[in-house]
Amino acid sequence: MAIQKTEKIWHNGRLINWDDATIHVMSHVVHYGSSVFEGIRCYDPPAGPAIFRAHEHIQRLLDSAKVYRMEIPFTRDELVKAMVETVAHNGVWPCYVRPVVLRGYGDAGVSAVNNPIEVYIVNYPWGKYLGHENAACDVCISSWTRLAPNTLPAMAKAGANYMNSQLIKMEAMANGYIEGIALDVNGYVSEGSGENLFVVHRDRLITAPLGNSVLPGITRDSVLQIAHDLNINVVEQMIPREMLYIADEAFFTGTAAEVTPIRSVDKIKVGKGEIGPVTKSLQKEFYAIVHGEKADRHGWFTPVPVRSRQPVGV
Repeated sequence: MAIQKTEKIWHNGRLINWDDATIHVMSHVVHYGSSVFEGIRCYDPPAGPAIFRAHEHIQRLLDSAKVYRMEIPFTRDELVKAMVETVAHNGVWPCYVRPVVLRGYGDAGVSAVNNPIEVYIVNYPWGKYLGHENAACDVCISSWTRLAPNTLPAMAKAGANYMNSQLIKMEAMANGYIEGIALDVNGYVSEGSGENLFVVHRDRLITAPLGNSVLPGITRDSVLQIAHDLNINVVEQMIPREMLYIADEAFFTGTAAEVTPIRSVDKIKVGKGEIGPVTKSLQKEFYAIVHGEKADRHGWFTPVPVRSRQPVGV
């Protein structure tokens, strides 16, 4: 999906023009992948635009930066306020919000001690990532393994980690699938290229624990809370590859994917090859909350005060 240009981007405490948000080709991030980021949705419930789980996303951003020894000169509340300011000023919603922290122009070489920390927040329109709400997708097991423990930290949402994701995604698409599922270094199910994964097997909703090289997904956590609300039996356990083939249901979760059912894995139908009842109930409840059809009972929304919608460019 082509990026649609909005008016302003937040940079280090102030709004700048979209076209002025540039970096030097010798910036550390260009050569060494030294960035951490978040992907966040701002929805359009009847009460007005609201950012979904803004504080949790920004806390994960700060945690990712801490792992990589990146000192962000803003607090969580300041960054949440900056997201609200950016969306409100641009007047574009529903939208995707992308905070990114990177090491900029300074010294050459792997060490980044003298490279400045740059913080940007961008928002732009973005629709469905893996198809519409009622569509199920066909996926494959990737030949690429997810990051091994003590190599690149899987709990950090770092730009460098997504080189692995690119390999998984590109291979899947080249082979006619919409997404790939990666196994961990021990051959157990980890996650998709940019999504967490759930399976339903014999009346249990199962997802891999964080120790299986899994990103602590915000939507993953939301679905776990919704499952608890609906009295669905949830287990976090290691998932052998073959469980994907004999599962009754399977689905992805993520900011981009939201709740996306899986129809088949390696051309083997998941269950009956259609959206199952557990997936359907979780999906229905999730979308009812984010679309404002049900109360925000968990306090997941941060409202955005806006005047009017603005046109966007390409």
